[in-house]
Amino acid sequence: MTEKVNENGEKIVTAALLVIGDEILSGRTKDKNIGYIADYLTAIGIQLFEVRIVADVEERIVAAVNALRKTHDYVFTTGGIGPTHDDITADAVAKAFGVSLDVDPRAVAVMETRYGPGEFTPARKRMARIPEGGELVANSVSAAPGFMIGNVIVMAGVPRIMQVMLDDVAPRLRTGAKMLSRTVRVERPEGAVAPGLGRVQEAYPDVQMGSYPFYEKDTFGTQLVLRSINESDLAEALSAIWRMLEAEGFADAASDVGTPAVAGAN
Repeated sequence: MTEKVNENGEKIVTAALLVIGDEILSGRTKDKNIGYIADYLTAIGIQLFEVRIVADVEERIVAAVNALRKTHDYVFTTGGIGPTHDDITADAVAKAFGVSLDVDPRAVAVMETRYGPGEFTPARKRMARIPEGGELVANSVSAAPGFMIGNVIVMAGVPRIMQVMLDDVAPRLRTGAKMLSRTVRVERPEGAVAPGLGRVQEAYPDVQMGSYPFYEKDTFGTQLVLRSINESDLAEALSAIWRMLEAEGFADAASDVGTPAVAGAN
């Protein structure tokens, strides 16, 4: 991947997400984390470039972790750090890094404050196992922590718990150029707009352009979304989009519905 910088010299910081769990692949559980993580990372200046989903199979998790951590600044994982026998993410990550996996006194101390006498069972103690050298990622919902080792951040699969873990680890992460976005709504079918959009994309290869069809009130339309880390490139490409729409006779059916802002920010 070619390294890119914005006008301020900020580099793109990249990430991959590894979703772990048989229940996701079987369809029994519907993933609710990918979109949230993508929005969150984009807003703080980390670009999510890849998402993989793997089963609860140690060698597959190890292979995925090792592949992704070599090609991205950060790898986030969700799932597989619970109390049951098939929660093997911590084991796999420790194996990927070639370190031991032991019950961590820091994690035990945190979890003992959560559970009453006799409630900190051997099953729950599994969740206190942290790879050697790992930093704890706090879990303010149910206490059992995630962890960060190297550039890999291991989080729970339960959405609410994942979210507080992400909040805890975010300040420790290196961030870079933020993605800016503009959206133009065109009340014309995607097929009609596509040729002109393709020509503009060729002229501005460093600006990401996408078209997203919609159907509202018996009208077919298209949202044209432009994204770039450089505000000047984005502005030039947006002007080119409007020139294209004018030339195609679509300008009267179009409206600019987005302002320069961090894509994904609230």
